Amino acid sequence: MCAKKRGSIEDLAVVGIDIGKDTFHLVGFDQSGQLVIRKQIKRLALNATFEQLPRCIVGMEACLSAHFVSRTLRGMGFEPRIIPAIYVKPFNKGQKNDYNDAEAIAEAALRPNLRTVSEKDQDQLDLQALHRVRARLVSRRTATINQIRAFLIEQGITVRSGLRALKNSFETILEQRRDEISPRMRGILIGLYGDWLWLDKRIEDVSGEIEEISRTEENCANIMTIPGIGPMISTAMVAAVGKGEAFDRGRDFAAWVGLVPRQFSTGGRTILGRITKRGSRYLRMLFVQAAKVIMMRPHRWSDFSFGLWLTEAVARMPRNKAAIALANKLARTAWSLLRHGTRFDAPKDAAMEAI
Repeated sequence: MCAKKRGSIEDLAVVGIDIGKDTFHLVGFDQSGQLVIRKQIKRLALNATFEQLPRCIVGMEACLSAHFVSRTLRGMGFEPRIIPAIYVKPFNKGQKNDYNDAEAIAEAALRPNLRTVSEKDQDQLDLQALHRVRARLVSRRTATINQIRAFLIEQGITVRSGLRALKNSFETILEQRRDEISPRMRGILIGLYGDWLWLDKRIEDVSGEIEEISRTEENCANIMTIPGIGPMISTAMVAAVGKGEAFDRGRDFAAWVGLVPRQFSTGGRTILGRITKRGSRYLRMLFVQAAKVIMMRPHRWSDFSFGLWLTEAVARMPRNKAAIALANKLARTAWSLLRHGTRFDAPKDAAMEAI
């Protein structure tokens, strides 16, 4: 059987890139959908390969290094589109392989109403990296503390819950229970405690750097005028969405964070369930924490413009559900301030603990 005739390279309209660690797979089509290119290249050959191609749309899945590739191609005159993997999946045909993935990406990139991921600049990537490092350190610290507790329980020693309670009583336990704890276990516990203190110092250093950025970044400063929102949420949001241009309204941003009800509607009947939990899990966690901080201080609600709404919401729904509703409102408000460069209308004396 003869091979299918390919289109002319001059008619190239879209290229799909399946990004790998060392190799990229390219599949390109013209406007009629006829195959133009299908090749595998090394990562280092990216610039040389695309310099020989006519300027066109270039699609790629959102993944590691997608933003770097996107910035590189945009600088060369191409129109890169970073596509969430969930929007590429419907275009996959046949079995799973790199060329089929690249073909699906190319077809998805041509959809007129496709929602794409905003391209991050280097400052956003740096800020996002700080948050990821901090999250990893916090996770390691939690694991270390849990291991200390587990080893103490194995020795018949329990400590009340809370990080501070264990830290305040650790040295006392080792001294008073010297006869119950073997020398080897004592050495293990002291080593774990040293790891804990080192992690505390690293977390403090990274958090301090994030806070410094939040004070010098105008968009972060605007978001931090919202009650309950501090350096962590403001910088994480700016790192994730920039100025929020990818969303048409605040509800779209809240949906991306995963703070809207899951919908299953048909035949004119609307059925709403639990929140979708799609999108950024890290941002969703931070917004929910901020909402719970606000709800712990009902005497301050009257200071905020949404105080009356929150009072009525807590009266008519379970507290956790009200916390999610408040987190949704905080997310929508934060997007509005970020998009329009304004500040929240809360009075200055309404400051409270922020995240």
